[in-house]
Amino acid sequence: MTVFAVEYVYDAESGALRDEVRPAHRAWLGELAGEGRLLASGPYGDGAGALLIFKSEDEAELTNLLKQDPFADAGAISVIRTTEWSPVIGLLSDHAS
Repeated sequence: MTVFAVEYVYDAESGALRDEVRPAHRAWLGELAGEGRLLASGPYGDGAGALLIFKSEDEAELTNLLKQDPFADAGAISVIRTTEWSPVIGLLSDHAS
């Protein structure tokens, strides 16, 4: 499995929409965390986006998964950037103690 950092940039006008869809979005993320596919997630302090850390077989599988996010389905995300990431130290690394 490969680890990916995923950055969401929210549409500036989507605050009310995100508030409405947030319970479904968090339930979806909770299921993925329970399966071990989502390692961490949370919004940026300024509310303009979020960082999510996933484990996935490859980027194509991750892209398909992200399309299922209720935020994506509702059109609340303007940019999704995925980057393969190799944590070597800390809780998310393979060497965590």
